[in-house]
Amino acid sequence: MTPSTLRYRLPARLFHWIMAILVLAMLPAGVVMVQQGLDRSLQNTLFVFHKNVGVLLLMLVIARAVYRWGHPPAALPAELPGWQRRIAGLSHASLYALLFIMPIAGYIRVKAGGFPIETLDLLGVPSLVPRSDALAEVAKTVHYFAAILFAGVIASHVAAAAYHGIIRRDGVFSRMWPPFSGRGG
Repeated sequence: MTPSTLRYRLPARLFHWIMAILVLAMLPAGVVMVQQGLDRSLQNTLFVFHKNVGVLLLMLVIARAVYRWGHPPAALPAELPGWQRRIAGLSHASLYALLFIMPIAGYIRVKAGGFPIETLDLLGVPSLVPRSDALAEVAKTVHYFAAILFAGVIASHVAAAAYHGIIRRDGVFSRMWPPFSGRGG
């Protein structure tokens, strides 16, 4: 295989890095916004940011999944051990699942709790769930534990990327980096 056939295509790399930046902004915003004693103005700003970027992330992950369905990922290097291939597959499946679970659980928590999602409300999108404190609490719990799992999966993904990019230098990291290179089409 040529180096360009081992790389993700430009749209896949852009989806990856745009979503990575947004997720890495969302996680600390989500932690900080629920802290007791936080200035109310800052808290409101973080809630608005978190809810609306969550909607954007859901739209991006849907678009990304559709793109990936039509454009399968680049092949892994042939010399990559089978166990690493299996872990990479599990890691990617977990990331995709959590990229769907987090915003859906967040949406349910907010709308069932009777709170606005400003962008959707501005566009006239009706709530897709009934007002229910019990449902809001279940969704809040799912969102909370999924966030912890998401942070762990992200940390392992970043660690694996660093391992392949810095220690092994086996081409796995360069499949996704640099994001704007025209190579790999």
